[in-house]
Amino acid sequence: MRLNVKFDINLICKKVLQEQLDKENIAFTTIGFGEVEVKEELSNEKLEELKVALVDYGIEIVESNKSIIVQKIKDAIIEMVYLEDKLPTSKISNYLAEKIGFSYGYISNLFSDVTYTSIENFIIIQRIEYAKQLITIDELSFTEISYKLNYCNLAHFCTQFKNTTGLTPTVFKRIINQRKSLLTAN
Repeated sequence: MRLNVKFDINLICKKVLQEQLDKENIAFTTIGFGEVEVKEELSNEKLEELKVALVDYGIEIVESNKSIIVQKIKDAIIEMVYLEDKLPTSKISNYLAEKIGFSYGYISNLFSDVTYTSIENFIIIQRIEYAKQLITIDELSFTEISYKLNYCNLAHFCTQFKNTTGLTPTVFKRIINQRKSLLTAN
């Protein structure tokens, strides 16, 4: 039997963090997406145990100031793309600068220096990844998906989807449906 599941990556991450911190008997408060305040000073040994426990889930404790800011940028973008009903209509640069607390020029340069890609490219990748999830779920039309992801029109969405994945949304959907049919038949 095959089950199709829909998941909330933010909720999953929070649950894993909570379970691992509770398991290590570490008192904490969740501040926001990707940020936890630990109520006590952790020994190096305890911190290392936590790092090892989290790495199995793909969660890494970020320690350098540059990496912390870059992670906040990524978290803000992911939150913006996945958790908002519709992407902001204001300039994304203004949204990020306000959310992170630094000028857009600074965070843009820092992001590029650390990740070797631009904020704009990271946003495109996140939007297309979310579009792929929405296409797979098969509840929205391509027009509704392009609107939800704040594309100016369907053509722009389709072009960006193809440039990123190598496939048009229609071909991607056809492949997903064929795979579902094959798995259902077996």
